[in-house]
Amino acid sequence: MTAMFSDRLRTALELADHDQIIFDLGGIEDAYGALLTELPGTAIRFAIKSCPVDGVLETLAGRGSGFDAASPQEIVQALATGVAPELVHYGNTVKSDRNIADAYQLGIRDFATDSVPDVVAIAANAPGSRVFCRLGTTGTGALWGLNRKAGCSVRDAIVVLSIARAQGLVPSGLSVHVGSQQMTTAAWQNAFDEIAFAMTELADVGIRIDRINLGGGLPALGYLDRAGTALDPALAAIFATIRSGMRRLRELSGTELEFVMEPGRHLVADHGAIRAHVVRLSEREQPDGERERWLYLSCGKFNGLYEIDQVRYRMVFPTHPQGLQVPAVVAGPTCDSDDVFGQEPTPAQVPEAIFSGEPVWILSCGAYSTSYTTQRFNGFEPLPVTVLPVAIHA
Repeated sequence: MTAMFSDRLRTALELADHDQIIFDLGGIEDAYGALLTELPGTAIRFAIKSCPVDGVLETLAGRGSGFDAASPQEIVQALATGVAPELVHYGNTVKSDRNIADAYQLGIRDFATDSVPDVVAIAANAPGSRVFCRLGTTGTGALWGLNRKAGCSVRDAIVVLSIARAQGLVPSGLSVHVGSQQMTTAAWQNAFDEIAFAMTELADVGIRIDRINLGGGLPALGYLDRAGTALDPALAAIFATIRSGMRRLRELSGTELEFVMEPGRHLVADHGAIRAHVVRLSEREQPDGERERWLYLSCGKFNGLYEIDQVRYRMVFPTHPQGLQVPAVVAGPTCDSDDVFGQEPTPAQVPEAIFSGEPVWILSCGAYSTSYTTQRFNGFEPLPVTVLPVAIHA
């Protein structure tokens, strides 16, 4: 059992008699508290897209978190927790005029941007709002780089924020995103270098930044790589780099500088688990003459495990704690050949004696498992959601 697999989750999985995804709200609350300890004074805006589950959002709101929203629909969900509109940041740089107007009508006054057309639209549809210009990053060192689609150069940022000021907006801040599941300190160091350069260039045109949004990217701890080896993000070193970067930017600013972070998977991934079941363990010869075992599960890429292209999840077979293990390709239940994991570069190890209908627990599934799922691809429904209340954690 891994450190990320809490006794609460284990008990809930043991009691589950049907497929579902289970969230440990107490574990999520602990993760939030630990983050504040590592980065004191930082305002947290939880990235709703990573886990749009009402119970999770309500728990985080109860601890004082705000939210990063990517659409008016997510803004509505955030506000339903009771948080004030000023604690909700519209962090998507891709938004229509209607999106902007709807967000403004809902009380949102913080908007991310990265282009002149977008900032002009914000000025027209959300007058007087604060804008954060997102700087582009390479995404190097992250499992999901998130580069190119969002973010601009420092040169563009000067133009964007200058036009924002001229159109009556408040050029409040800069933002970055180092890539999702960022594994290195170098990416954070490079981001701080870029922000420092941008702050200096902006000061030369009379724009003083008062807020820095460091985005998401903080890693989860419970994933395996595609070979089945535990990923080991340098989390302590990452936090030290971020603290050092914050001090540097505060010294550069010469004034009080506020910092915002938008964690998603870091808070929820390791505190969600899926109870699935075995469909079949089979063996067959491939056209090249090689014989392969395949373990088909009731849960796969399209109903909870969308991120299998980059990570492998830990699996627990509770009815077979011991016994002979055999290599097998692991796949979901659909007829889509992309619905496969536990294949390359090495197969997964699974119990040889496992039978159809037996349970399997899939760990560290708390991030993006509900938001990426299809509604009924091949007729398979999204997993029901169970939340373990914070009360049982106290």
